Amino acid sequence: MTVYDIIAKKKTGGVLSREEIDFFIAGYTEGRIPDYQASALLMAICLRGMTDREAADLTGAMMRSGDVIDLSALGARTADKHSTGGVGDKTTLIVAPLAAAIGCTVAKMSGRGLGLTGGTVDKLESIAGYRTSLTPEEFLTTVKRTGIAVVGQSGCLAPADKKLYALRDVTATVDSIPLIASSIMSKKLASGAKRIVLDVKVGSGAFMKTEEEARHLARLMVDIGRAHGRSVCAVLSDMGAPLGRAVGNALEVAEAVEVLRGGGCPRLRALCKPLAALMAEGALGLPREVAEERAEAALTNGDAYRKMCEWIAAQGGDASLLHDTSRLPRATHSYTVRADRSGFLTAIDAEAVGRAAMLLGAGRERKEDPIDPTAGVRLERTVGDRVERGDAIATLLTDTRSDRFPEVASLLSEGIAIGDAAPILRNVILDVIG
Repeated sequence: MTVYDIIAKKKTGGVLSREEIDFFIAGYTEGRIPDYQASALLMAICLRGMTDREAADLTGAMMRSGDVIDLSALGARTADKHSTGGVGDKTTLIVAPLAAAIGCTVAKMSGRGLGLTGGTVDKLESIAGYRTSLTPEEFLTTVKRTGIAVVGQSGCLAPADKKLYALRDVTATVDSIPLIASSIMSKKLASGAKRIVLDVKVGSGAFMKTEEEARHLARLMVDIGRAHGRSVCAVLSDMGAPLGRAVGNALEVAEAVEVLRGGGCPRLRALCKPLAALMAEGALGLPREVAEERAEAALTNGDAYRKMCEWIAAQGGDASLLHDTSRLPRATHSYTVRADRSGFLTAIDAEAVGRAAMLLGAGRERKEDPIDPTAGVRLERTVGDRVERGDAIATLLTDTRSDRFPEVASLLSEGIAIGDAAPILRNVILDVIG
């Protein structure tokens, strides 16, 4: 078996065996296969595609390339969720404590943001003292004590994916659905949870721009998870507009707290409650209707908010900041974007808002860029609202890049549409698969 033969086989549309996929992943991870040959195979996959079985085998090989976390000591109620990334997507901050409050065991690894999509780890680090790195022993002890822990992704988790993703990023092979699915699922399977809920975003602020692409990706990831013996389902959710009213790290923590206290943006709540219920459905064996009732009760009676405070304190965070979110990092500079005409707000382009927040310092253009926890965009109006000329639509916030306000305001204004008639609002959940 040679990597040359594997490349040639896939180039002509052949189906790779599990042994061939294992050979390639092991060789590339260990440095025996050079980047130029790996790039050739990635491009062949991108052009020729993969069968579902090939994608499942690729996922398994990538999962086995590093540590596979054993959560058996935590019992049978382990549940995880993953979002494919979006603008203003603070769902983990809400869904994780909500799922834990209704009985799930949530042992979660999350990532940092890059580009337009924010990272859960960056958001949590805007809470003073919060530790995103725990030893394996600390991680399991915290979960056993509180029912929840959220840490940064281990560097030893699916190292093949880390190498391949860096290569895909510079060889125009990121947009292959089998490669996307195996990248996501290799890390989720290696993280060890028995129940996995996937939030697949679709729209301008997501990687999947069309519902057809998102549905294909969701179905493939569900099938891959099930092929590896996990309970998996996927939600297709709308990312045509930002999720919630806050985009930026400390801003999103404050908005998450608002939802957990029983208030907050109805659209954000309408996504988070079903996600937590789906985690409970699989992890606890509850009928979906019962799981949703328990999730609603935990939001209403304060159990979810109290669980968040317990979780943040257990990982060294200052939980008093959650009681008074005005004490979270706050920007010293602000700029108001106003309506240029009267009418109904018919669109707020998620991609434009995400790019605006990134340029103000809330995200990274490069992996090594520092994050400004105060930076971001706060939406003063949302799609469907009636506005008058001169009304505030958004507030731009930053500590470090106020010189960019004119540029960012212009960018954001291009993504805002005002019309004479109220728009028909799209449901935030488009479908549930599996």
